[in-house]
Amino acid sequence: MTDLTTDVQLDLHRRMVRIRLFEEAAGRLAEANKLPGFLHLYVGEEAVAAGMCAALTDEDQITSTHRGHGHLVAKGGDFNQMMAELMGKAGGYNQGKGGSMHICDLDLGMLGANGIVGGGVPIAVGAAFANKYKENGAVAVAFFGDGATNIGAFHEATNMACALHLPVVFCCENNEYGEFTPRDKTMAITDIVDRAAGYGMPGVIVDGMDVVAVHEAATLAVARAREGGGPSLIEAKTYRFYNHHGVQNLGLKYRTDEEVARWKERDPILMFEQHMIGSGAASRDELDAIWDGLRADIEAAIAFAEASPLPAADQLLVDVYTGGTA
Repeated sequence: MTDLTTDVQLDLHRRMVRIRLFEEAAGRLAEANKLPGFLHLYVGEEAVAAGMCAALTDEDQITSTHRGHGHLVAKGGDFNQMMAELMGKAGGYNQGKGGSMHICDLDLGMLGANGIVGGGVPIAVGAAFANKYKENGAVAVAFFGDGATNIGAFHEATNMACALHLPVVFCCENNEYGEFTPRDKTMAITDIVDRAAGYGMPGVIVDGMDVVAVHEAATLAVARAREGGGPSLIEAKTYRFYNHHGVQNLGLKYRTDEEVARWKERDPILMFEQHMIGSGAASRDELDAIWDGLRADIEAAIAFAEASPLPAADQLLVDVYTGGTA
């Protein structure tokens, strides 16, 4: 692992632990039937969101996926408002109307999770177009899965971004599965990064379980975009530890226990903690104190969410928009 300052290492570690604890807590709440709707957990992929978002400013934008909690947490999302949103409460980021798959925080540049596969990619390109037009120096990042690269919106958006030389980074979280289908059943190529050349942008493969590797690639790609170098594609090879949605497999046995166990041996947080302790960047006691402090924050967020009221009936149609005419 490349040498980084202690402050940067602690920041990367804290972002990953915040994601892990939030997602594990959300999973427990879902199992207890305390969260409405579907829940797609980000556990196992923490290094991608943390490494990428640590290279961004609050003014930079990101777009997300149905598995979007990790991205918002990594961008600095507030636990209280996030947990309340997942519970459908009025104290949530979107007054309980967005829920898990449509949570957003425009003040942080998080332009929204998206229930449509690949739906966030053209939104990020639109933000990048605005950034270039305004000459504000901001960069947009699109997070998406391997399956999204088979969607027309992905290809149209990347083509436009490259043709217009926009300040955007495409970050593919390749966890090898589109819902329950292995990647090799839906595409002839092995590496998503091969698609980059077709649009005239550079691409790189990184170990998505190594937060430093992701951060290095993200820092270079973001700097390139910010300096006018145009788009680039980062393919992070990663893995989700839980089912496509929720915690239980619901009887769908599409991954072997051995495969899951192999990836869990490469837990991004545990590997990075071993590096930090070995290099002297932090002691075990210091890292444990970070975990304990964030666990307390999670418990406080759950209490906040449970105490928050449900949206009032007269708010049912507020924030609902339509393109129709009278």
